[in-house]
Amino acid sequence: MASDTVNVLVAGLGGQGIIKASDIIADAAFRSGYDVKKSEIHGMSQRGGSVSSDVRFGTKVLSPMIPRGEAHFLVLCDPSQREVFWEYLRPGGKIIAPDMVPAEALPHQKTLNIALLGVLSIHLAIPENAWLLAIEANLPSKGVEANLRAFELGRQKGAGVLEKTN
Repeated sequence: MASDTVNVLVAGLGGQGIIKASDIIADAAFRSGYDVKKSEIHGMSQRGGSVSSDVRFGTKVLSPMIPRGEAHFLVLCDPSQREVFWEYLRPGGKIIAPDMVPAEALPHQKTLNIALLGVLSIHLAIPENAWLLAIEANLPSKGVEANLRAFELGRQKGAGVLEKTN
C-alpha cells in the first residue's frame, strides 16, 4: 500500500445512497489528480440490508479494497453500521456519522449522504470545486440544487468528527 493512500469506507443501508456517495468521492478525487480505486458490496441492499463501498486514492493505488484497520474515514449513513464496520477503521481514524448533521436542517431526507460528504470534504485535500463538479456530474439535474445545499450544510457542521482511540 502506498503510504500516501487515503482510505474512505462509506457504509449504510440499501436506499441511502452509499454507492452514489462513493461515486462522488471517487470522482472528486480523480478530478483532483489522484489515482483512484473503488469497490462496493451490495449485500441485501434492495431490501434495506447492509451496503458498503471502499474508495482509495493517492499517488498510486494498487487495490480497491481497504484492509481491516486501515480506513482513515468511516462515513456512516446509518448508525447501526458502526459496529459492523468499526474494525476497518485505523487507530486515529475518523467517524463521520448522521448525528453530525441535523436532520431538520437537510433540504430533503435523501440528501443525508451528500451532507456527510460535506463533513468529509473539510478533512481531505480535495478542492471544494472538485466536490461541486462531482456532485453535479453524478446526480440528476433536478436534485443537484438540494444536494449542493446539503453538501454546504455538512461543510458547516463538520468540525465535530469522532476519532477511533483503540
